[in-house]
Amino acid sequence: MNQPAPPSTTYDVVILGGGAAGLMCAATAGYRNRNVLIIDHANRVGKKILMSGGGRCNFTNRSISPKQYLSNNPHFCKSALSRYTSSDFIDLVERHGLHYFEKERGQLFCQNSAKDLLNILLTECEFAGVNIATHCSLLSVNKTATGFLLETSLGKINTEAFVVASGGLSIPTMGATGKGYELAKQFNLPCVDRRAGLVPFTLSGRWLEVAQSISGVSLDVTVECAGHSFHAPLLFTHRGLSGPAMLQISSYWSPSTPITINFLPQIDLKAQLKIWHQQGKKSELKNILGQWLPKRFVQRWLSLPFHEQSYCIENRAACQYDKTSSERLCKLFQAFTITPSGTEGYRTAEVTVGGVDTNSISSKTFECKEMPGLYFIGEVLDVTGWLGGYNFQWAWSSGYCAGLYV
Repeated sequence: MNQPAPPSTTYDVVILGGGAAGLMCAATAGYRNRNVLIIDHANRVGKKILMSGGGRCNFTNRSISPKQYLSNNPHFCKSALSRYTSSDFIDLVERHGLHYFEKERGQLFCQNSAKDLLNILLTECEFAGVNIATHCSLLSVNKTATGFLLETSLGKINTEAFVVASGGLSIPTMGATGKGYELAKQFNLPCVDRRAGLVPFTLSGRWLEVAQSISGVSLDVTVECAGHSFHAPLLFTHRGLSGPAMLQISSYWSPSTPITINFLPQIDLKAQLKIWHQQGKKSELKNILGQWLPKRFVQRWLSLPFHEQSYCIENRAACQYDKTSSERLCKLFQAFTITPSGTEGYRTAEVTVGGVDTNSISSKTFECKEMPGLYFIGEVLDVTGWLGGYNFQWAWSSGYCAGLYV
């Protein structure tokens, strides 16, 4: 394994990309006695697996459903996700003795290292007789009477089936390229507009200064945008807003669109202010809010000008806020609206939203409807999961299902 394929070699299946989807497809097809080759331009396969989840890889989620996926065709993912479930993948890694743990909301991570997971996939490929050629760049692809002729940096390769598992544009330092989209264009497959997803927001002007002044502060919030909402941690950074809540909502965000943040989702601040006013509560508001929020955040937020005016809420006894001040407080802490300047882009994005139009692809086999023998799987397709192991599960499911038919 991992030896360059000799030139002028014929295979039953050639897979472009040695990521999660490609490895899964290769092993599945190999077990069907298909002669399989993975080609990858990088120096090793599975790089994104190794770096994800802080090196522990959030490889799936116990609760997977189509509602956790974005696509112009929301029904497309249903078939694959039902035919190869998270339980199926958990069974696979358990057979290999992988130690894993559940972090939160069903998210499963490797206990020790993502290397353990990659080794399982490589072992499966080895058992299935899969060949892997790294340092192998694809130069051209042409349709032939019996399949496809690939011109590569290692020579010519003939194949009956060609699987594009090249991923998206996210994290180019890991070797991401737009090769899959170029191939889709070559074979006249439409693509849905692409953008960075699961990515931090950037801010500018005074809001950037505010974020920088409390950089490192994290708190649980509820964020809303374009009819979608998530409850998860937010992190202020020296560039803007990050953390799971911001990453999740970023996949639904478009430029110039505001997002609304509730920094106190655990209480009804309006009702509490009314109670504190009636009780004549003398405790300072910053001390009371400090029960639920980081003190650095509370102090900074209470000093913010209300909207673009010079008026500040200011800290005072909880009983001293009148109706107008209370309304402003509620907007500031529970309905705070801000329009990000942009995102950090593909450099730090975990996924690419958009991709090859799934209306051109069979949801059963992942074969192109108008080009027999050509398959697209994984992130290159217009299917994007939430943060929390959903994108890896899409890789396993789509790779497995395609592997049954290539």
